[in-house]
Amino acid sequence: MSDRNSVNYIEILLVEDNPGDVLLTKRALEFGKVLHNLHVATDGEAALAFLHDVEYGQALRPDLILLDLNLPKVDGREVLKKIKSNEALASIPVVVLTTSKADEDILKTYELHANSFITKPVDWPQFMKVIRQIEEYWFTVVKLPQQEG
Repeated sequence: MSDRNSVNYIEILLVEDNPGDVLLTKRALEFGKVLHNLHVATDGEAALAFLHDVEYGQALRPDLILLDLNLPKVDGREVLKKIKSNEALASIPVVVLTTSKADEDILKTYELHANSFITKPVDWPQFMKVIRQIEEYWFTVVKLPQQEG
């Protein structure tokens, strides 16, 4: 969590190619209780570039990654695989937030060490509820590793 004038902000990386889902996530987080900085990557290649910058100290390390699976350029499964196989990034929790309900996607993402798999609700009230539950769980209930710095 980054220190901004003695206030802790949660750093969140949202990897999502659907502009509507990006907007919904932003709005849901704005209604939440946690101060945050939301970084958005609209494809897998952009996500990996952001994480490369994190690894070399050129970007703030996310406290949580919200990852869609079906992404252009580099698939979300491949992004997850690269995150979890990189010693510098592997401890960042990754929540797969996708429209998929397929058993094979659920199994594959857990095999790749995703921390959670959540199917995106299609309606706004349910989507808002899911984002709030993610926020509550990951930033209130769970103890995350402290960043070095």
